[in-house]
Amino acid sequence: MSRINYDISRIRAVAFDVDGVLSPSTVPMADNGEPQRMVNIKDGYALQLAVRSGLHIAIISGARTENIRERYRMLGIEDIYLGASHKLPVLKDWMAAKGLNPEEVAFVGDDIPDIPPMDFVGLAVAPRDAAADVKAVATYITGAAGGMGVARELLEELLKINGHWLDDIKAFGW
Repeated sequence: MSRINYDISRIRAVAFDVDGVLSPSTVPMADNGEPQRMVNIKDGYALQLAVRSGLHIAIISGARTENIRERYRMLGIEDIYLGASHKLPVLKDWMAAKGLNPEEVAFVGDDIPDIPPMDFVGLAVAPRDAAADVKAVATYITGAAGGMGVARELLEELLKINGHWLDDIKAFGW
């Protein structure tokens, strides 16, 4: 039984924002002014396992830093959209390309630009430290703060409910 108040067995796809979700809200800056993001290794494990288990995963971020693309491609994620100042049209295009209905999709966001895609999908998820307005539209608020295992928490629930968590040898490797 899931802790999430939604029939998560219906979820076939998850789209994630980056800053404040997959990385902490506070982002150190390099000497050249480029943001340097931290990543959570347990999130990375869950993301690559979700991809290998057949879950559609997308990254939709307003950020334009190419190292984000490289990080998530290394985990097997192909659908990475950077520079998305308006995320809902990007989300809708991705869903159409994958043949997904809103009730089959979760969106994880933490700030005001994430509200339109969160309102559109079946399962809206926010980190514990998301903006109050975002938490108000979320179906589920994680116990983890942004960058501290948000993806792991959600994906572990999804993979467990669908029988893909620790189910065979592929769960024990990268």
